[in-house]
Amino acid sequence: MLLSGPGWMLPTALLCLYGFFCNLRPSEPFLTPYLLGPDKNLTERQVFNEIYPVWTYSYLVLLFPVFLATDYLRYKPVIILQGLSFIITWFMLLYAKGVLAIQFLEFFYGVTTAAEVAYYSYIYSVVDHNMYQKVTSYCRTATLAGFTVGSVTGQLLVSVAGWSLYSLNVISLTCVSVAFATAWFLPMPQKSLFFHQQSSSHINKAMRAVEVTDEEIEDIAKTQTLRQWEEAESKVPLNSEAQLIGEQHAPGFKMNIVNVLKILWRDFIQCYSSRPLLCWSAWWALSTCGYCQVVNYAQGLWEMVMPSQDSVVYNGSVEAVSTLLGAVAVFAVGYIKITWSTWGELALAVFAFLIAAAVYVMDTVRNIWVCYACYVVFRSIYMLLITIATFQIAASLSMERYALVFGVNTFIALALQTLITLIVVDSRGLGLDIFTQFKIYAGYFAAISLIFLVSGTYRAVKTCRSKPAPAGNSVDS
Repeated sequence: MLLSGPGWMLPTALLCLYGFFCNLRPSEPFLTPYLLGPDKNLTERQVFNEIYPVWTYSYLVLLFPVFLATDYLRYKPVIILQGLSFIITWFMLLYAKGVLAIQFLEFFYGVTTAAEVAYYSYIYSVVDHNMYQKVTSYCRTATLAGFTVGSVTGQLLVSVAGWSLYSLNVISLTCVSVAFATAWFLPMPQKSLFFHQQSSSHINKAMRAVEVTDEEIEDIAKTQTLRQWEEAESKVPLNSEAQLIGEQHAPGFKMNIVNVLKILWRDFIQCYSSRPLLCWSAWWALSTCGYCQVVNYAQGLWEMVMPSQDSVVYNGSVEAVSTLLGAVAVFAVGYIKITWSTWGELALAVFAFLIAAAVYVMDTVRNIWVCYACYVVFRSIYMLLITIATFQIAASLSMERYALVFGVNTFIALALQTLITLIVVDSRGLGLDIFTQFKIYAGYFAAISLIFLVSGTYRAVKTCRSKPAPAGNSVDS
């Protein structure tokens, strides 16, 4: 039964507490210095080329199975699994030694990121659809607040109080343990998107009350289906969290994995036949791949520019500032006036070039403050553009395909990231040093800029030569 009125408050509050404490990890901005320091005594090559790639591989392998398990198990067990994986990860950070042990740690961290789908989906299965906007706002605010508070706390404890990085990991372990305990009190959902669909009560009541025709029954079913699609559409996280969506069937139809896969494939073909959607999705996947690589290895670059053993680092402050400025950039999207259907690709080309320049300067100047500033610019621009891409893709889709497209885009981005990691980073590939890696990442974004410059110029010229279309921000279908 979906909750409205006062009943929605308890599961929302519990989920917000879980999200806050899961992200309250003051040690995370200092992970690389910790692994390279005396506590773990690992080398740069071991950390960057042998350990960090494991997270990318495990995330890719676990992404789709965890999504299906989330739906089959009805969210809560996967949230509990995520909390347990967080505990294992930080427990191993405290006590595990050696490359192999830390690689297993990275695998469990891959479990936590793959299981984020359960966190972002759970609340919509227990509250009424008219509460979606409010509960989404609360849950996202909780995760952002947890990350920001954790980053600032870690920075203050290191810079002001002089705490060790080991102590920060103890605090992180405590916080994720609180989150794990909180997850057990979440109410168990009675339905899910695929495997546990509740029958339509108002259809059954209508059929018992009066004798209706087949056409009338079909109309009622379509109304209920639309409402279910609206619920599913709200379950997709904007930053990246991967989900797929299938077709809701009439009450009484039993869903299984074969039916789910058939529906997903059919909708996939229909969605990506649209050129504008394909264009924005291509940018989404390509840029998210590069973004994840830069964010994952930025601490390594900073450590090489200014070793934490020789001076005080400000990783926590930079992460907090970049997150807040990124939020401001996202807010500003609502006030940007541009005909995206005509000039969107050129705008993506310009901003991709700015991202490439920021990454290149970060890599070549070798000044820690320049690195920090470029990182803030890099994250802010990406958050701005990914929000625009989200809006443009959503504008060109019917609701039932919204989650499918974002899930596929995220999966493609992760697959590309895995390929780049295997070739560029992994010791079994080229195993390049951190500075060479960032030159490649800068070139990668420059290539994205060139692709969209050519495509955008062609589209703008073609549009200007033809009859002007009505002004608006929607993507041409």
